[in-house]
Amino acid sequence: MKEFDQFKNKDGNDKKKNQFTILKDDSTDGHGGYGVGSISLENMTPVIVDPNEGEAFIDMGALHARSKVEKRIKFLPNKEEVPNGLLYWIAWITVDHREGAGAGYYGVAASELRVDRSIKRGYKLMPEHVNHMDKSLKGKFAVDHMDETSKKLLGEFLRDFKPELWENTSEELKDALGV
Repeated sequence: MKEFDQFKNKDGNDKKKNQFTILKDDSTDGHGGYGVGSISLENMTPVIVDPNEGEAFIDMGALHARSKVEKRIKFLPNKEEVPNGLLYWIAWITVDHREGAGAGYYGVAASELRVDRSIKRGYKLMPEHVNHMDKSLKGKFAVDHMDETSKKLLGEFLRDFKPELWENTSEELKDALGV
């Protein structure tokens, strides 16, 4: 049988190491077994903000880099290589319960995309997307770097999508989005 180096630990044994696991349900229910310390993306929803068309919409494919905007595009980490790319944002939205307020938009962080369909290339920094997902999961807001049109589109979408969630959202986010 052939040996694969990626499954070997530094000490040379063949035991596979778990690097990172995403589980749907809470793995920290006290059993202390496989998956403890993993994160759950169950309460996170990606919203695509398209200022070019003036719309915002949910696209669950973005959780695995397979949104409508990202399909059939090779992403590069250098913005200068996509000079004619159209601007899009993936807003990572986390819904959770706040003390005394009920369920609301708990964390919101937006990551930039540039897409040029004519050359099938785009700009995206994966570390930025991962960091923004993490901020959203931790209940932080990172939308200050967005253009005003995109912020307004996102704010109106969140307000209209589930008004009861919007009512229970902190004033900090409402002010940041200008809605």
